[in-house]
Amino acid sequence: MRRTLIALAFALALPVAAHAWDNDVSKVNGTVRVDSGQQAGNVSTVNGAVHIGDNATVQKASTVNGSVDIGDKSQASLIDTVNGSVTLGANSRVTSTIGTTNGGVRLGDHAEVAGKVSTVNGTISLAAAHVGDGIRTVNGDINVGANSHVEGGILVDKPGGWFNWNSNSRLPHIVIGPHAVVQGTLEFRREVVLQVSDTAQIGPVKGATPVKFSGDAPKE
Repeated sequence: MRRTLIALAFALALPVAAHAWDNDVSKVNGTVRVDSGQQAGNVSTVNGAVHIGDNATVQKASTVNGSVDIGDKSQASLIDTVNGSVTLGANSRVTSTIGTTNGGVRLGDHAEVAGKVSTVNGTISLAAAHVGDGIRTVNGDINVGANSHVEGGILVDKPGGWFNWNSNSRLPHIVIGPHAVVQGTLEFRREVVLQVSDTAQIGPVKGATPVKFSGDAPKE
């Protein structure tokens, strides 16, 4: 009898746990918010922004024509945008990937992305942050800030197909800051400007010639 009651209690608890991730939030033409300390499932909007507060947890956060802002010490499984930027607050974590089409990605102090960070047109900037599976862009700049750590290398791809509509003569600018570490190959399939701190550690470079600099940042 006791085992039966325990099994019944466990079975009743399962839908409650599942329901915590069923709390999806979606909207068209408007901003979506998840307050600090709250949990939600998939959070999405069209023609609007997604704002996630501090110490919050969500599954996927996505927008079309809008930005995604994640507060400090928060967590998401995956973030993607079309025509919008992504900001990940200090000490926050994404357990999969961050991807944008036309928009930058900024990772705050000690933020972590377990998967890949990618853009087509947009700057990727790390501030003492960690990326676990590489950085990829086509037309964007990359700033691997001081004390950041990138595993899986860097790829700047050649524009092709429909990406050509936004191509221009400006070269992507890649900066590897003081005491930053980039493990894996830095591969450049188009011409770039690559500047590397004399205290940084990087893997093999293909398709570009690194230019060393000293101090906090390259001289203009």
